[in-house]
Amino acid sequence: MASPASASSELLLALSAADASARDGDGVAMGERVVCEHADRCGGCPIIALPYAEQLAMKRGRVVQSASRYATLELVYTEPVAAADPIVEYRTRAKLIVCSGGKLGLYAKGGGHQVVDIPRCRVLSPALTEIAEKLRTRIVADEAVGGPLAPFDPGAGGALRAVDLRELHHDAGSRVLVTLVVQRSRVTSQEELSEAARSLAASAPSILGVAVNFHEGDTPQILGNETVVVHGAASAEDRVGRSRHQATYGSFVQAHRGQAERVHAVLVDVLGIDRARADGGPKPRVLDLYGGSGTIALALAQAGADVHLVESFAPAVGHAAQAARSQNLSIRAEAADVASSLRRLAEQNASFDGAVVNPPRRGMSPLARELVARLDVNALAYVSCDPDTLARDLDHLTRLGFTVATLRPLDMIPLTDEVETIAVLRRIGVPAPKVLYEDDELLIVDKGAHEPTVPQSDYASSLLDRVRKLPNAGDAVPVHRIDVGTSGLVMLARKPELAERWQAVLAAEASRKIYVAGARGVTPSKGAITRELREDGKMYPARTRYRRLAVASGHSVLRIIPEQGRTHQIRRHLAAIGHPVLGDDRYGHAPTNRFFEEKNALDRTFLHCVRLEFDHPTKNQRLIVEAPMPGDLRGVLERTSGPGTLRFLEHKNALGHHGQSSIPPPLDSTHDTQGPASALDIDSSTPSVHTELVSDDDELNGRDSSGSL
Repeated sequence: MASPASASSELLLALSAADASARDGDGVAMGERVVCEHADRCGGCPIIALPYAEQLAMKRGRVVQSASRYATLELVYTEPVAAADPIVEYRTRAKLIVCSGGKLGLYAKGGGHQVVDIPRCRVLSPALTEIAEKLRTRIVADEAVGGPLAPFDPGAGGALRAVDLRELHHDAGSRVLVTLVVQRSRVTSQEELSEAARSLAASAPSILGVAVNFHEGDTPQILGNETVVVHGAASAEDRVGRSRHQATYGSFVQAHRGQAERVHAVLVDVLGIDRARADGGPKPRVLDLYGGSGTIALALAQAGADVHLVESFAPAVGHAAQAARSQNLSIRAEAADVASSLRRLAEQNASFDGAVVNPPRRGMSPLARELVARLDVNALAYVSCDPDTLARDLDHLTRLGFTVATLRPLDMIPLTDEVETIAVLRRIGVPAPKVLYEDDELLIVDKGAHEPTVPQSDYASSLLDRVRKLPNAGDAVPVHRIDVGTSGLVMLARKPELAERWQAVLAAEASRKIYVAGARGVTPSKGAITRELREDGKMYPARTRYRRLAVASGHSVLRIIPEQGRTHQIRRHLAAIGHPVLGDDRYGHAPTNRFFEEKNALDRTFLHCVRLEFDHPTKNQRLIVEAPMPGDLRGVLERTSGPGTLRFLEHKNALGHHGQSSIPPPLDSTHDTQGPASALDIDSSTPSVHTELVSDDDELNGRDSSGSL
């Protein structure tokens, strides 16, 4: 993990690299500010008040900060952010919320459903601004008489919730597709909606077609699952650089056309497509995952690649295939879930010269990352709109055999804090794990998430496979195991015949495995859960002690000590008291897990083995080994509660240090072994390399508390 000092140096480098003399296509100087009259009310990012050069530096800082959480990415260079041109009137797609009084804009900051009207938004293209003004006029008129485009009010009438506007560029000029998002239960006459659509199109010649999208229930998503075209074209050609694709109502498109074209050019370059064509060799075979309506695939095929596109939304796949046929391009478009397609391709031993990954904001699923690593592909380009999920996925991909060559951020959405990044990866082989302690008999290593301790058929690699790459570890065996989704310390014996002795050491009364967990809801401040657990048809005693260290966004950060090592002991015990581990897909709370994955990038159990303590049988000394909190869990804490919680936990020595061990001096027999413990419940008679913090954790010893069963 990069130190704070190195991250600060990167940010200073970003500031010094900004080109203060450059100008955007709208005549806005890099050192000038763009004023937005709505930013203070709609929750617009404060970055808009900064000179453009500083905005780019801050965006680069976001990418650097996300990457710096991971030791695997600390040496990866983040290039300066590629500036946009223009930075105003660039946005050719907008989803706008409708509210009473003709308001058409964005939700106000602070939550709730208050809408801020944005009639003079600086980023919308002139064509969208014109259509939005026509809509405001019609919404006001229909609100007065209860017409079909009256705004939706949960406690009153009206059906129109939002509008989705998309501008198309093609040889005939600029035209707009309009999607009216209505509450299905409020629609009284579809014919009236159709008539309203025709009337709207007649008032604005730039409208190419109008569709109605039906919103169901109270879901926070703007667009529903059903869209019906009620006037004009069902789809139309759109052009982004050399890519010509079929645009449909409500379909995804990059916010900035010029920057999207730059993304295509970077992908052609890093995958070597132009060079292969110049050399006269066969067409490079490229896999395009999360391909959408084919803008990237079409650009790569135009450059000379043979592209296999995979996208789960069948209508988008159909449009991509249609566009490829009309332009005689070599694209195979497959309508399938990405993971399912990757599994089939791996079973077929498919080979590609390169792959493009362009997932939604939540990133790739762990299964998709696992499966893409099984393919015969040496170059991977990952296009991401979220630095946190990108860094999380890159960290996993490095354990699966890739190295990150560079990070190339672009300003895809100027005047916001959002940043697009292209990560370029190359295959180098699965690396050995980080060793935190070793001697002639023993290894203690740091296991990553999404990795089994020992080989499993569903996983291409395992921690044990990686450990056996280490010197004198070809026969290593685990002394204990932790779950696939759990990260942290694992002890291994170098020889099988040593395993039993070290298992006894780890099971001794003086030994402890200490975990940090995120649990749903606010637990009691401390407790002990005593509950028998079934294994192999038999019931075994089990006891788990915990202390709540912090509360983050209504959920608990716990220090946990399981007194036994039963299967899933921590997860089962916390679920039993109604506070399951966040992200636990077996014993956890599914809606909370979905929320944390979508909003906080948590795609596994929030559980980390942070410390092992035991008496070394040959050194006759007590050993303490720590593993730092991994980047993905640190990121979750930052996203849920800001840096304050992390600073507090680090002050309490609760998150481990940067991978270290210590063999303290022999115990002083005159020391009070019943004294207070540290925040991690370390016996104060055991000196550590860390400053001990006094607390009342010893109250946990020997009794159950309010969390017991």
